[in-house]
Amino acid sequence: MNKKIIYGGVLGVLALVFLMGSLFVVDETEQVIVLQFGRPIGEPITTAGLNFKIPFIQEVRKFDKRVLEWDGDENQIPTSDKKYIHVDTFGRWRIVDPLKYLQSVKGDELSAQSRLDDIIESATRNFISENLLLEAVRNTNREMQTTIEEQGRIGTQRIVLEIKKGREQITREILAKAAEAMPEFGIELLDVRIKRINYIEEVREKVYERMISERKRIAEKSRSEGQGRKAEIDGERQKEFQRISSAAYREAQKIKGRGDAEATRIYANSFGRDPEFYSFIETLESYKITMKSNTTLILSTNTEYLKYLKKNTRN
Repeated sequence: MNKKIIYGGVLGVLALVFLMGSLFVVDETEQVIVLQFGRPIGEPITTAGLNFKIPFIQEVRKFDKRVLEWDGDENQIPTSDKKYIHVDTFGRWRIVDPLKYLQSVKGDELSAQSRLDDIIESATRNFISENLLLEAVRNTNREMQTTIEEQGRIGTQRIVLEIKKGREQITREILAKAAEAMPEFGIELLDVRIKRINYIEEVREKVYERMISERKRIAEKSRSEGQGRKAEIDGERQKEFQRISSAAYREAQKIKGRGDAEATRIYANSFGRDPEFYSFIETLESYKITMKSNTTLILSTNTEYLKYLKKNTRN
C-alpha cells in the first residue's frame, strides 16, 4: 500500500512537471516562435493566450510586438553647397516577421539596432549631401527678415528663399530609401526624423563671431545715431532757452522802463508840490548810501551836502 502511494506521488509530480513545461503564455505585447532542437517549427504565434509545447525538446523565443525606438549617432555630413554640418536622426520600427528577424539578426535587438544604424545613416548621408543646407533646415518659402545697412542707416529687409524640397521631403525620402532594405530582416521602418542639425565647431565659431560683430556694428551705429539726436535735441533746447530768455529780458526791460517812468512821474509830482521836502528826502536817501558805520568823510562845513544837518543842529 505504501509503495503504491509513493509511485502515485512520483507519477503525479512528473505529470505536473511535464504539464508545467508544456504550457506557456503569450502576452499581448509579444510574438513567439517555437524552436525544436534550435530550428523553428510551425508559424509564429502572434495572438495572446495559453499555448503548448513539448517540454525539454522545444523552446520558446519571444519578440516584442510594440513600436521600438531607434536613436542614431550624430554624424558630420557635407551638403551640396560644401557646408559641413552635424546631423542627428531618430526613428521608430517594429518586428513584423519574427521568423525572418530570428534568422537574419538572431533575434538580438542590439544586432537589429546595428543594422538600422548602417541603413538609415547611409540613406541620411546620401540625401543630405545631395541637397543644399537651406533645403535641410527649412520646409517652406515663408519670408525671412534680415538686417541690412543702406546709406549709413540700419534697417530690415524681407526676402523669400526658394525651397524645392525642404526638410520634411528629405526625411520622407530617407525613410522610403531605408525602408526598402528592412523586409529581409523582418522589420518595418515606421518613421525617420531629423532631431537636430548644427554646424561643425569651426564653422559655428565663425558664425557666432560674425553674428557678434554684426550686432556690435548695429549697436555702435545706433549709439552714434543716438548721440547725434542728443546733440540735435540739446541744440534745440539751447536755442529755445535763448529765445525764452531774450523774450523774458525784453519784457523785464519794458516793465522796468514803465516802473522808472512811473517813479519819475511820482517824483516830478512830489517835487512840483514841495521842492524843499523832495530835496530833503533825496538827501536823506543819499546819506543812507554814502554814510556807513565805517565811512569817513572830510568835508567843509559850508558844503551844500550837509545843509540839512546843519539846520538840524541849529534847531
